[in-house]
Amino acid sequence: MSVIRNNWSREEIKGIYETPLLELILSAADVHRAHHKFGEVQISSLLSIKTGGCSEDCGYCPQAARYNTGVGVQALMKVDEVVKAAKNAKAGGASRFCMGAAWREVRDNSDFDRVLDMVKEVNKLNMEVCCTLGMVNEYQAKRLAEAGLYAYNHNVDTSEEHYGDVITTRTYDDRLNTLENVRKAGISVCSGGIIGMGETGSDRIAMLQTLANLPEHPGSVPINALVPVTGTPMGERGRVSFDELVRMIATARILMPNSAVRLSAGRLELSIAEQALCFMAGANSIFAGDKLLTTPNPAYNADMEMFGILGLTPKEAFADGIPVQKQLLQHEQG
Repeated sequence: MSVIRNNWSREEIKGIYETPLLELILSAADVHRAHHKFGEVQISSLLSIKTGGCSEDCGYCPQAARYNTGVGVQALMKVDEVVKAAKNAKAGGASRFCMGAAWREVRDNSDFDRVLDMVKEVNKLNMEVCCTLGMVNEYQAKRLAEAGLYAYNHNVDTSEEHYGDVITTRTYDDRLNTLENVRKAGISVCSGGIIGMGETGSDRIAMLQTLANLPEHPGSVPINALVPVTGTPMGERGRVSFDELVRMIATARILMPNSAVRLSAGRLELSIAEQALCFMAGANSIFAGDKLLTTPNPAYNADMEMFGILGLTPKEAFADGIPVQKQLLQHEQG
């Protein structure tokens, strides 16, 4: 078993990241086998519960109001619509259901109350409920925990040094503060980043250092490859090469042995053989379903065919238990 560390230096991470690729994959596979059931992959489903019209200027995002990307504004969905979607996702093999709203931050209003109701209802389906709603304060994070939220996604996106070239409407510290509020509330943290946004290898190493040196490693670390969307500032960028994605997954696995490493956006472009190497390198979670918020994703039946070919098995909900802090919170509520 690898020692869990939260004090990685950039030089140490650079040494891992720059290891020859096949050797890196083998090292990551050894770490993965020591900490996880090899061949078990969690299937997550992501639903956009409120689409478009966001005030942020994230250079990669088609949901920003200031960009003309053809993504229309959709008001917050009704609770019963979301529950129906969650049931369909569960029938397709998903054990985690993530709800995303294109908000800069959560506001204490009727929309947030409706999201809390969504969390409560989906929780009844015995699925791990996840939300990504933008920034949250301590009080809002606690309310989400009390409603039964299992995980909260808030990606750091890139390195602190490169962050200002991607987003100017919020700071890197804003993101880290939200992660801290979520962690304090006893909710499992889901946080990763995107590669292919003009960052250097040093930026990728710095991003992984930020995640690996959090007080607790994220329960889930999504590794996304930029999907360029016409109309966004990054719409003309080329796609990252397959080896860059595998290298990020393998390094994340070695740095954060107990975390789920999620092969996320960009998976549609990968062959089964390429995805197999990602799983070998330590990826043990995917998003399944036709869309990731507004970008295309492999369909459920294609993923199930891949699972059969590779001998993968879907991970059950709550296989890792409830986060300790959340157990304490529930105990306090008595």
